[in-house]
Amino acid sequence: MFPDNSSIDNPNIDSPSILFQDQRFVVLDKPAGLPVHGGPSGGRSVEHWFPLLSRRKDGPWLAHRLDADTSGCLLIALRRAPLLAAQAAFASGSVRKTYWAVVQGHTGADQGCVTAALRRTSTAQGWRIVADQDRGQPATTDWRVLGRSSRATWLQLTPRTGRTHQVRVHCAVIGTPILGDDRYGTAGPKLHLLARAIHLPLDPPVDATARPPPHMLAALKDCGFGG
Repeated sequence: MFPDNSSIDNPNIDSPSILFQDQRFVVLDKPAGLPVHGGPSGGRSVEHWFPLLSRRKDGPWLAHRLDADTSGCLLIALRRAPLLAAQAAFASGSVRKTYWAVVQGHTGADQGCVTAALRRTSTAQGWRIVADQDRGQPATTDWRVLGRSSRATWLQLTPRTGRTHQVRVHCAVIGTPILGDDRYGTAGPKLHLLARAIHLPLDPPVDATARPPPHMLAALKDCGFGG
């Protein structure tokens, strides 16, 4: 098992930080700025760690994905049978994912639910996700305020669906875009979005929790975080 390097927030680290590990799965603490795939331009990615996680021919595989700029819990299946079990759990909606975000401004209530359908669109500047109730895919996110500062709010978000950029767009839909979100809000040094926890109701279950990355700590503490 790898050592716990969960305090590292560096996309160029040579070894992954492990939050959970058994014979079926590994949950990585993905650093902000590290893509899950290398992409056409190459470069470091989560997939570069796969030979360190398992030397089997049937794996590892990404069981789901996170944006490059999102940090936190990322589930990796080490074998094909667990991969299929995880995919079935995601498809059924039984996987519970929790996100923390620091957003601009204040919400009008302490909790709520966003039900804005989402659609991918392309422009000359690139692609983005937009809210489109007529042509979009259904998407729902529950949210709750965990703390506030004079200019920002600390939210816990629980998506019921798994659309691309869902949490980011839904935060913008309610008028509080995530700090550092240059696509759906205001540009900043880093996106203040953490995949805080993941739970798979398998036998045995998979549970992991990630600590906030260094770049989020100042804003979180302004909102009352004491960890």
